[in-house]
Amino acid sequence: MPLLPTISTAFILLSAILVAIGWRFIVKGKKEAHKKTMISAAVSALLFFIIYMSRTIFVGNTSFGGPDDIKIYYTIFLVFHIILATTGAIFGIITLVLAFKRNITKHEKLGPWTSVIWFFTAITGVMVYLLLYVLYTGGETTSLLKAIFGF
Repeated sequence: MPLLPTISTAFILLSAILVAIGWRFIVKGKKEAHKKTMISAAVSALLFFIIYMSRTIFVGNTSFGGPDDIKIYYTIFLVFHIILATTGAIFGIITLVLAFKRNITKHEKLGPWTSVIWFFTAITGVMVYLLLYVLYTGGETTSLLKAIFGF
């Protein structure tokens, strides 16, 4: 298994687990534990993003290496995951900002939606990882810098 995709996928999975734990804490009224856990979830998601973007820029993205007859389904699933991840990240940032600004009423309304979106993002992200690196051999990998600048 490739190291960086495995590590980044572990961080996104960890972030979803921490969100679930944080949600449980707030349901039980443990506000300080909720805050610390959700900040940890955000840090985990940020570490995922840093590793993912670094790999994308310097190493590249791996194309789908599975059978051609299911490539279109993988591509549709990947686009769905990217839209979901982008939406989840935006919602996550807004939800965190609301919490830090102590706008708890709006935070409480948006938080559950953000969490659910993030759970689906993590699940689909793990599925993309499994399709690229576990179930099938990854295809060609080309760095963004090489693709754009030729080096």
